[in-house]
Amino acid sequence: MTDLDQAFGAVSAHIYSNHERYGETVHRSLPEWIRREVAALQVHAGDRVLEVGTGSGYSGALLAKLCGPQGRVTSVDISDELIRRATAIHAERGVTGVDCHVADGLAGYPAAAPFDRAVAWCTPPLLLQAWVEQVVDGGRIVACLPIAALPSTTLIATITVTAGQPRVEAVTGGGYAQSTPTAVDDAQTIPGRWVDHCDHQPDPSWIGICWRAADDAQHTGAHAALDQLLHPGHTETYRQMEADWRSWSAYTAALGDPQLSLVSLRNEIRGIGHTTASSAAVILTDGTILADSPTSPSLLTLRAWLDRWEHTGRPAPESFPCTLVPHDGPDLAGWDLRVSHATATTRPGNAAPNR
Repeated sequence: MTDLDQAFGAVSAHIYSNHERYGETVHRSLPEWIRREVAALQVHAGDRVLEVGTGSGYSGALLAKLCGPQGRVTSVDISDELIRRATAIHAERGVTGVDCHVADGLAGYPAAAPFDRAVAWCTPPLLLQAWVEQVVDGGRIVACLPIAALPSTTLIATITVTAGQPRVEAVTGGGYAQSTPTAVDDAQTIPGRWVDHCDHQPDPSWIGICWRAADDAQHTGAHAALDQLLHPGHTETYRQMEADWRSWSAYTAALGDPQLSLVSLRNEIRGIGHTTASSAAVILTDGTILADSPTSPSLLTLRAWLDRWEHTGRPAPESFPCTLVPHDGPDLAGWDLRVSHATATTRPGNAAPNR
């Protein structure tokens, strides 16, 4: 039995997420995802670990078990309620290797740095320079990072730091909720970042567009594109998509096309495709294609993207080459994660498109 097996066997996820005194919390990640990210983190006894996103406290307890009595976990969260709850459960269970703090995790936690490892259970806008600076030479970061300026378009990246420079070791498909500067309501379903227009009636529908810089201040183009998808003039059925959605998301992000767009319709189903102020076409997770008309320019582009994706064999998200590009924006300092199609591994045996 490995140390990882022992840690997961010793810490109960249910106690943290459904505590008999402190109740249930929705601020938690799936145990199987936590295991995947913690395995990639490669924590050793004696390590100092930064955890961004305390959540239920379960992951912090696991990390403390792996660090052992000579190590230390510093867990930060923007929510004082979650910090109080996790701290109380840790104390009840006799977990002494975790320090929980109310703080904006985007800044890391300089007072406890340096760290041997850092992990984030949220999606920042980019890989933050603060995190890299607070990790020791040879240290490791595991974080969910955007691969396009759109909600839910992410990969989980394992990053090593050498001489202050980050390098991508591996990526896998996955996603976590966006980081926020303040605690959010549990019922919030609309991402706080990269949503360009939202229609709240009868249920929230929203759109994020990569061409937002070309739209006007009133987001007229985004509004028009979403309206065309809520009232499509054309619908068709494509091949099954749900199992390969992460591949499709990574593939379209790698295109780098400025008209790439992502929608959430009636708070139920996501779609990715091509939009402009006068045309729109997306494919939904269930394989349905919506477009403004049968002759839509956006529909023609979407079909071309799908054909190219099928030709590559619906490559696994892990196979896309990724690089970290220094971020030159005026806001946060760090690196953007970018994907490309070069040498992406194909999946042999996929059938031709079946529309």
